[in-house]
Amino acid sequence: MKPRLMEGSEAIAEAALAAGCRFFAGYPMTPFTELLEAFARKLPEAGGVCINAESEIEAIGMAWGALATGARAATGSTGQGIALMQESLSEITRAELPLVLFHMARGQGDYFQATRGGGHGDYRQVVFAPIDVREAVELTQVAFDLAERWRNPVQIHGDFLLAHTAEAVEIAPLEFDPLPPRDWAVDGSLGGSGRSRNINPIGMEKGAKGIDPDSFWKRLQAKHDALAAETARAESEFTEDAEVVVVAFGSLARFARHAVRALRAEGVRVGYLRPITLWPFPAEAVASAAEGARRVAVLEQNAGQMIDDVRLAVLGRAPVVAIGGISSDEAGFGIGPILDPADVRHRIASSLGDPR
Repeated sequence: MKPRLMEGSEAIAEAALAAGCRFFAGYPMTPFTELLEAFARKLPEAGGVCINAESEIEAIGMAWGALATGARAATGSTGQGIALMQESLSEITRAELPLVLFHMARGQGDYFQATRGGGHGDYRQVVFAPIDVREAVELTQVAFDLAERWRNPVQIHGDFLLAHTAEAVEIAPLEFDPLPPRDWAVDGSLGGSGRSRNINPIGMEKGAKGIDPDSFWKRLQAKHDALAAETARAESEFTEDAEVVVVAFGSLARFARHAVRALRAEGVRVGYLRPITLWPFPAEAVASAAEGARRVAVLEQNAGQMIDDVRLAVLGRAPVVAIGGISSDEAGFGIGPILDPADVRHRIASSLGDPR
């Protein structure tokens, strides 16, 4: 299969289809709208269904229903729409349904929302933050596999730039290890009260009298601990002897990596680390990169969100400073002045005490 020039939204939708996604529901809100439109064009051709829901609340409810039958299903929105889905996101996690959520952020990015959420109780969802379209294509397929393997939602955290950047990408189904059987799915094959299945977020079990929430919640905690231990990912360059380590995620990390490579070519001892998973946060990789550095500089397009996790990971090994900031266009989509190689280079150089 030859690479094709595709915008991020179209490429992500095709990657989801390659992963077996056959149901998608969403409500239009840029930069998520373009992804919804891509699914609307492509899913029917693949024998699937795409629904333009009345709102984000209905969209996630439809996805919940499709997931419960064992279908590979997904939904998504921008941060504002994801906010409306928070109750269902926490409930779906405890119901152990393999949702894939496309979180296409605006403006400041939604790190807090993606990694902490606004639902209730103890729940965790893997969050991938691809740096470019090529990686988004890969991680979308990984997301569907992980979601079903662990029976736990997985998010793809993107933005306006990822959705609208065109890159030459090749989309082919990735190979994964065999999955466990879907013996939990309410697919209509086991009729009758004695053989029916039950999917719920409160720990009810077939044939049991009442519920045991304590045991149920502890089992989910153990699962999320194991999930965190196995899925944390990071990318790093030049951290072994770096005086300053720059930490950035998502689209902005692409600019940071470029600036660090350019400064390194000039002999400047600067390094780069990118969390690929926002949750689980790659704390060990960040801590290792900070060893020997005199400063850790956090570049993010907001007033300071990921910096909290960086500080927790570094634990005083080096000072952690913010070199990002609020930067947006008039529409609030996030294409602000910070998304400029010269601006990013200046911010990084300034953290070194170098004005260039």
